[in-house]
Amino acid sequence: MRDIAEVLEALKAEPYTEKEICAPHSGVITFADIQEGARVNGPTGAWLETPGTHIATLVREKNPRKVLASERGVLQKLYAELNGSFVEAGTPLGIIRHYLTRREVVSLLLKASLYAFNAPERAKYYFVPDVDTKVKMLGCRTVSVHDGMELFIVSRMKREVPLCYSGPSGIIYDVYFDQAKNVDAGSPLIVVCPPEQQSAVEDVVARVQSDWEEGE
Repeated sequence: MRDIAEVLEALKAEPYTEKEICAPHSGVITFADIQEGARVNGPTGAWLETPGTHIATLVREKNPRKVLASERGVLQKLYAELNGSFVEAGTPLGIIRHYLTRREVVSLLLKASLYAFNAPERAKYYFVPDVDTKVKMLGCRTVSVHDGMELFIVSRMKREVPLCYSGPSGIIYDVYFDQAKNVDAGSPLIVVCPPEQQSAVEDVVARVQSDWEEGE
């Protein structure tokens, strides 16, 4: 765990992430009418039914497949020299620079500065019934946890087993799982804040909500 103010300063110095656009399979690549510096969008809509910006088309055995932007940002780099050539699966086609939103900054701050309790395996996760009721009625920050506390139910392959929390005592400050979806092993389920740090964390989060300037 790192000091939350230190993490915020690091994010201010580099307020974006960069993600490569890669060929999903081998084939002949033809870039769409798009240039470096263009704004692009990832999939949108309640069910992500609206596709992202068209970056290129990959043709294999006369079957075309569109390569689409996976997130919102700026097309920082486009390897236009590949246009019309055969590429292997995984070949980098470009780079999207995604500028962090306030929500993303807060999430990164909490995960870096508080204790993250991670999923031990890929599965669906639920809070135990009494905790689940309290979270839904009063919010996660009303729940205190301690090492060895039975906190989750793990659902996988038609079996359900309890999972105890292991880590420092504190309150559940944020929740990162959706009980309707599988969580990958190693992904955070919750972050826990010691009571003595809560005031400092809330001050920094409030500063982000009011002062953070979102980019493109």
